[in-house]
Amino acid sequence: IGSTSPLMCNLTTTSPNGDEFDAQAFVDLIRSLFGQRVAGIWHTLNDETGDRNMSQNTDQRLLFGQGIIQDILLDLEFDVSLQSFFQPNPSAASLLYSKAVDYALLNRTPNKEDVIMDLFCGTGTIGQILAQRCGGTQNIIGVDIVDEAIENAKQNAIKNKLEGLEFFAADVGRFLKEFPQYQNKIHTIILDPPRGGIAPKTLKRIIDLGAKRIVYVSCNPATQARDTIDLYQAGYQIKKLSMVDQFPHTAHIETVALFEK
Repeated sequence: IGSTSPLMCNLTTTSPNGDEFDAQAFVDLIRSLFGQRVAGIWHTLNDETGDRNMSQNTDQRLLFGQGIIQDILLDLEFDVSLQSFFQPNPSAASLLYSKAVDYALLNRTPNKEDVIMDLFCGTGTIGQILAQRCGGTQNIIGVDIVDEAIENAKQNAIKNKLEGLEFFAADVGRFLKEFPQYQNKIHTIILDPPRGGIAPKTLKRIIDLGAKRIVYVSCNPATQARDTIDLYQAGYQIKKLSMVDQFPHTAHIETVALFEK
């Protein structure tokens, strides 16, 4: 994270003994550590046993500041809400996303007839960088299950004055089932799934779309390797592969793979 990037903090706890929590003392502590960079501080109450910090029964309170932060990536501005995914290392993310866009446009001239689908798009970062590079000559569709992320993506596209973008808040697998008109009309699919990779049924629907090219961005090479087997069996081959180290001094690495039929 850059030294001037805004910070949003979310403390997630269970509710027992919640009346002993001194919210103001917590706010004072965080602000003393990070100063003016602190844009917002949240407290989330979640009594469920799952590994998600959000659920239907979650109670959230904004303790300080604003509920949305702004950051800049490759000269584009992005609003990011609490539940929206955004890369934690913007400097390295610029390299990662530039590589993904390079692969999406490799050896081809964009035209309006082509459809590029950006699945698991979060706040729409890759799709908007792609739209910026193409100057509005592409039809780019972004899909993500998080409503707040898609709302951020729509507002970000307006703020950045980008054209040729549509965003849908939907489960990726369900969206592909409900919009069969895209089958065999998509030239390129960009995938940036969570660490668990792509659910088998969803991956099958992605394959059934018949895209000539798939750009797969992954924060977990193990699940990407698993999904690569299914892509190979469906007739795709890896043409290029790059790695970007977003997490120095850890075992984690981000990969970008270009698959073609």
